[in-house]
Amino acid sequence: MTDTVYQVSHLTLVPRRHYGRMIAAALVVAALAAIVHAFAVGQIEWSYVGEFLTVPAIMSGLVNTIVMAILAMVLGIVLGIVFAIMRLSENPVLSTTALGYVWFFRAIPALLQLLIWFNLALVFPTIGIPGLFSVNTVEVMTPFVAALLGLGIQQGAFTAEVVRAGLLSVDRGQYEAAQTIGMTRLQMLRRIIMPQAMRVIVPPVGNEFIGMVKLTSLASVIQYAEILHSAQNIYYANSRVIELLIVAAIWYLVVVTILSLIQGRIEKYFSKGVAATGNAK
Repeated sequence: MTDTVYQVSHLTLVPRRHYGRMIAAALVVAALAAIVHAFAVGQIEWSYVGEFLTVPAIMSGLVNTIVMAILAMVLGIVLGIVFAIMRLSENPVLSTTALGYVWFFRAIPALLQLLIWFNLALVFPTIGIPGLFSVNTVEVMTPFVAALLGLGIQQGAFTAEVVRAGLLSVDRGQYEAAQTIGMTRLQMLRRIIMPQAMRVIVPPVGNEFIGMVKLTSLASVIQYAEILHSAQNIYYANSRVIELLIVAAIWYLVVVTILSLIQGRIEKYFSKGVAATGNAK
């Protein structure tokens, strides 16, 4: 029996055509072109966008937005670490309290929490320590304080779950090894567990921080002078609504882009240990 040899040298390989992808790409390009055309021919005075992009009121609102996002995130991270540790505690009172905190503040919408804090004087006319001091709640619960508590405490509930997941991602043997050399629980968390958990914690916390920048826009409802509130005050006066909204959108894009780049660098830094371990294997 002889082998049969087929001559295929004259054939040309033709790549498979993905017509579905081509159609989808064409539709996306058409949609983007339609959006650009709508903004180009729409009733938008782009000169006003450039004029109000850096006015003092907008720049002050931008600073207030960044300050509120940073402070609320710091408060959220501190609360998140505390309640994550409480959640993992063997003490049933601490673990149940932490579970209740996470359940309650994750369930209530952020806008509703801001309104409750801002109107806290209706429930507690005064706050303080009996016999020592007391102040009128309406004087303490300013828009800044109400926004900080509402956003920070809610963020703490989400961060607590992120931190708990990071702590649980560390191998149990690390805990046991730290205990065998006589480390206290605080030393173990600070020197052994948290550094390893950071590679799991950093990405979602970074995303939450970027989300917090945008979430501060809710504080405009309680008259906190962040960038959206500043833009609203201006367009109430000159009726240039869409132009001022575009100004606010541009600054949000700038801030989020910068934070995304920073987040990428931080994630790369904390992933070095994981990459080194993988190469060693």
